[in-house]
Amino acid sequence: MKKMLFIAVAAATLAFSGCQSKREKEMAEDHSQATIDSLQRVIAESKSESEDMAKTIQQIRDGFRQINEAEGRVTKEQSEGSDQQVIVENMAFIQQTLRLNRSRIAYLQEQLRNANQTSKEAKDAYEAMVEEFNRQLESKTKEIEQLRQQLAEKDIQIAEQGEQISQLNSNVEELTTQNEEKAREMAQQDEKIHEAWYVFGTKKELREEHILEDGDVLRSANMNKDYFTKIDIRVTKKIPLYAKRAELKSNHPAGSYALEKDAHGLYTLRITNPDAFWSASRYLVILVR
Repeated sequence: MKKMLFIAVAAATLAFSGCQSKREKEMAEDHSQATIDSLQRVIAESKSESEDMAKTIQQIRDGFRQINEAEGRVTKEQSEGSDQQVIVENMAFIQQTLRLNRSRIAYLQEQLRNANQTSKEAKDAYEAMVEEFNRQLESKTKEIEQLRQQLAEKDIQIAEQGEQISQLNSNVEELTTQNEEKAREMAQQDEKIHEAWYVFGTKKELREEHILEDGDVLRSANMNKDYFTKIDIRVTKKIPLYAKRAELKSNHPAGSYALEKDAHGLYTLRITNPDAFWSASRYLVILVR
């Protein structure tokens, strides 16, 4: 009898230990998946910020290159004395591009201030780049002013024409700045038109963020919208889910997407018809296990 009792207790202990081990494993897997999801969102946001700043940096570099090329044309014409009008036009172009680069550098600083997902190391590198751009700008401004004085000393007519062109260029610059602002606004509006947001997570994670509540999805006033990842629906057509089970909880037409497994049995969402897929909702919620 004692032997039977010992065996029963031992079996119960092993069963409890097995259940506890299973729960711990599931909790560890849920935590691991949550960590992966969080990292994926940070990477996507960081990539978007980096791409935006990289575009501005390239514009600034192109501006300095164009200034140097125009300065070379002025120097050549000055030495050969062949065409004063070419000198005047290139000097006007240089002044305009200097102003544009000053505006672009200020915009890069604004982008850097608003960058929330960029690492400290990357921010330090960008800030050093901004400082170098400002040094280049001031150095080039002084250099161009010296060149303008040389031209004025050589031929007063060039100086007078330069002043006229400078005034005209100032007006053109104002229009250019306005056009750039309009272009930026249009780009932002266009981006906003094509914005969508997605999230995937376990039932526990989605409930904690009030995305899934009482069987309903996207209904809670307390829903954490910051938990979603913003995308451009023209660009993002595939979303790796890193899960062996996946179910769309938000409303998207059948036939506009496919859930595909990779060699490891992990799902990826492939959007086959973006217009149809996002027509009912711009928020995508996927339950994974």
